[in-house]
Amino acid sequence: MVRLGRQVRFSINPFLDCDSPGFNSYASKPAGEGLTLFLELAVELVGPVTPQTGLLVNVTEIDEAVRQFAVPVFAAKIRDHLRRGEHIPLCAVADILRSAYEHLHDKFGAARVDRLTLKLNPFRNLTMDTQAPGLMYFSEKFEFAATHTLWNDAFDEQWNRDVFGKCANPTGHGHNYLVEVTVKTATDDPPLKIGEFERIVDTNLMELIDHKNLNLDIPEFQGRIATVENLAVFAWERLADRFGPATLHCVTVWESDRTYCCYYGPGD
Repeated sequence: MVRLGRQVRFSINPFLDCDSPGFNSYASKPAGEGLTLFLELAVELVGPVTPQTGLLVNVTEIDEAVRQFAVPVFAAKIRDHLRRGEHIPLCAVADILRSAYEHLHDKFGAARVDRLTLKLNPFRNLTMDTQAPGLMYFSEKFEFAATHTLWNDAFDEQWNRDVFGKCANPTGHGHNYLVEVTVKTATDDPPLKIGEFERIVDTNLMELIDHKNLNLDIPEFQGRIATVENLAVFAWERLADRFGPATLHCVTVWESDRTYCCYYGPGD
């Protein structure tokens, strides 16, 4: 079994009856007209590779299916909400995502639609796991700057340099970090409010670590080496059980665009 992902970009002007079909799928297709809602739907399929082609599914088939069957669902439901003067909370977006899945799930032969992720903006996603359609996963990225020291005083200099390489600077070094917080929520739970979600992360994590020396300013890192692994665990410990009916699912910390660590917590 393999997993194949394809991102399909499209734009909707909710105040028009239809959008220009467009000719640049890299930017968005449909293209929209004027000031539009730009959306990106990631479709992940799982299944066996076809021996004759080496493919699970030709990605052009994914593009065509999404634009034929899913994009009209988004366009119709978004226009319906806005023309009735209603805002679109996350629970309504989740309903749209489930409806899009119902229109897509049988369009790829032996390949199964395993996951749909709607990019709400470059830093915020809503994901549906089709094996648990009653749950939705909301993710948002935050940034912070901090310094840390990768050094263990229990060992000599040579040991530290062998283990930590050029990061073994006893006076420390800094990173511009990203942290992505993902919560899962049942579709019949009270709607997740993004502003409240951000306040919880900011109050319980970001205010504590942003522009700080992790080793010196954070009591939990006294005697605990401030690696990206330990930082992900620390972030989980600060945020677990704070999101009301939603449940913390995963914390991912990037210390660069090439190095990151995910922590799912005990039993997840």
